[in-house]
Amino acid sequence: MRKIIGYTTGVFDLFHIGHLNILRNAKSQCDELIVGITTDELCMQLKNKMPIIPFQERCDIISALRVVDRVVPQSRIDELADQELYNFDKIFKGSDWAGSPKWNHLKEQFAGKGVDVVYFDYTETTSSTLIRTTLERLHANG
Repeated sequence: MRKIIGYTTGVFDLFHIGHLNILRNAKSQCDELIVGITTDELCMQLKNKMPIIPFQERCDIISALRVVDRVVPQSRIDELADQELYNFDKIFKGSDWAGSPKWNHLKEQFAGKGVDVVYFDYTETTSSTLIRTTLERLHANG
């Protein structure tokens, strides 16, 4: 029986329970989970801010999780090229992307390749942005 390969990506800065929930949920739906970690350069390009935790340290953290089988760098946004490279059967995204024009189009393209797009809800009580903002406030207030 052929193993199911899953794929997801993220910055995974300031690792928290929401990140762990996504990775656990993803692993529960595949035999091998590949995680693309957004490089510092791509993060700057997309969000105009550097992650607090450097790229290699974020890779080390995610690699240490038993639910993750392989970590790869994400240096560009091209999910179809990623599928060609990693031959995944499922791609996992946050539910905030569901129904967007980009992901509606990608879902159609992936369906033609036999790839399922699976959306997960975010953990609403925790986010890297909230943690980062809190840390910046604490730092500013000395």
